[in-house]
Amino acid sequence: MTQRTVLFALFDAVQSLDVTGPLEVFAGAEKHRPGTYDLRTASLDGAPVRSSSGLTLVPDQGLGDRLDAHTTLVVPGGQGTRTPNPGLVEWLREHGPRAERLVSVCTGAILLAAAGLLDGRRATTHWAYCDKLARDHPGVEVDPDPIYVRDGHVATSAGVTSGIDLALALVEEDLGRDVALGIARHLVVFLRRPGNQAQFSAQLAAQTAQREPLREVQRWITEHPDTDLSVEALAARASLSPRHFARAFQAETGMTPGRYVDRVRLEHARRLLEDTGDGIEEISRASGYGTPEAMRRAFLKALGAAPAEYRRRFHPAPAR
Repeated sequence: MTQRTVLFALFDAVQSLDVTGPLEVFAGAEKHRPGTYDLRTASLDGAPVRSSSGLTLVPDQGLGDRLDAHTTLVVPGGQGTRTPNPGLVEWLREHGPRAERLVSVCTGAILLAAAGLLDGRRATTHWAYCDKLARDHPGVEVDPDPIYVRDGHVATSAGVTSGIDLALALVEEDLGRDVALGIARHLVVFLRRPGNQAQFSAQLAAQTAQREPLREVQRWITEHPDTDLSVEALAARASLSPRHFARAFQAETGMTPGRYVDRVRLEHARRLLEDTGDGIEEISRASGYGTPEAMRRAFLKALGAAPAEYRRRFHPAPAR
């Protein structure tokens, strides 16, 4: 197969893990299949850069005038994206469209957006910066939920470790599933997550309600996903009318009761599939779905994989 260049664009105050995480994935693939990837790091002028943690990174080269037709350009994030280097943004604007694949990690999406490379595309970034990305660049369809998003030849990922997940997905695309899984095992990346997996849990995704009755309802939902969690039942626990409860819950947590319940049940079922040997039917009842078919529909809608496939991917193999 044709050798691909994977070029990492470096800048001052870059997040070092955004660089080294995906870099280790591609390096592992190159060791497994020599000649697959030509890995390079480059800063605007070829000078060393200092990462946000104080680590100095010495690039292989400066960002040149041309990108090879088979280049995957990786733009990491970090504190340096808060006040982007105008020269780097301009370089991305001019040369980014020539990349075979354009990839961002974390707030690297802000640099791509500043260069106009995400206009009209669906994208994500670290959850803490999704609002900023959407506000500053209304032409970008920002999805705050997935750990990575692929829209044509452009791929954007969420916080630091999700860059590893995206790199593994690209390696799988290039070299197949077995190679990607082998790299994941070597890096002790236990769960190679699909891109549409949520960035964080239901409890973190929602705000904690201010009023104690609503906080108690949140705890109850988490601890009892297999019970009646209708608005009427939850409102009764909070001693509120269903209409008042639904309005207050959304106002204080940022999501409707139904969406919160859906996330908690999905998260509970995922955890049982990953950590236990319980059967699909048992897990569907314990998670509040009632039937395996109802759980299957929920998994396909949220994760793009049926429960059995999800378990196959993410349940650890027994030790031998």
